Amino acid sequence: MTLVQLEYIIAVDTYRSFVAAAEKCFVTQPTLSMQIQKLEESLGVKIFDRSRQPVVPTEIGEKIIEQARTVLTESKKITEILQAEKGELTGELRVGVIPTVAPYLLPLVISSFMKKYDKLKLQIWEYTTEQIVQELKLGTLDCGILSTPLHDSAIQETPLFYETFVAYVSEKSHAFEKKMLSTDDIADEKLWLLNEGHCMRGQVLNICNYKHNHSKEGTFDYNTGSVETLKRMVELNGGLTILPELSIAAYDEDQLAHVRYFKGPEPVREISLVTPQNFVKKQAINMLKNEILQIVPEKFKSKKKKEVMGFSL
Repeated sequence: MTLVQLEYIIAVDTYRSFVAAAEKCFVTQPTLSMQIQKLEESLGVKIFDRSRQPVVPTEIGEKIIEQARTVLTESKKITEILQAEKGELTGELRVGVIPTVAPYLLPLVISSFMKKYDKLKLQIWEYTTEQIVQELKLGTLDCGILSTPLHDSAIQETPLFYETFVAYVSEKSHAFEKKMLSTDDIADEKLWLLNEGHCMRGQVLNICNYKHNHSKEGTFDYNTGSVETLKRMVELNGGLTILPELSIAAYDEDQLAHVRYFKGPEPVREISLVTPQNFVKKQAINMLKNEILQIVPEKFKSKKKKEVMGFSL
């Protein structure tokens, strides 16, 4: 049994295909298949049911693969020990970030982070919360940046900051005349939302008393995957949308004229750095966390969790 063989069975389990697994491992499919067959012969069991498509692990195979993931994770910690001893960061760091955070936080973080750690390859994917959690559990991501709490015992959460939600209001809206808003002020407004699958959609519906509004015909009649599209829809078609405060940081004076804050207690979301419970690349992840904390406005870090728990989903 070798670490390479364990890597191969994990890849097949992750991608449910010998061909795709071989591509991800940068070997030919016959080479990967031969090594897995040798492992199965040495163990005296079949790890995969090859008669099914996509390929799936056998019952005993699932247990072997689970242990293989643990073995590989622990083996990678040896490299971490050596890196820490040398005081350098090398290799790659794979990060998943939700789309309502990525464009407003990462451009500022990436530039300074890569200048400091130019030997580290930073790979970033914009995924939904569900995708990030799944990829973390599969081991194809090292960490994620998303809205918490997740209520998932397999995931470790490290809160970074607390971000206020604001309303972006059309000049045609009755709410535009108000300096600050309550949820009642927007109950009858046309509300522009993100697509299903985005965690912020659920948070916005929570803020806006979804059950109360859902009975009003036409309240929700458009969906998009982009925060910037939501803003544009308000400008062109009226109504309002709810935005995370980081997204308005670069707004000009005319755009800020459409922004309204909520009366206390303000709706706020917790943004955290998340990892599997037993994770590697701790030094690199910790450096990324420190870089984010240096970039984020101080007021976002000063909010206490007890003030926002009612709005976390």
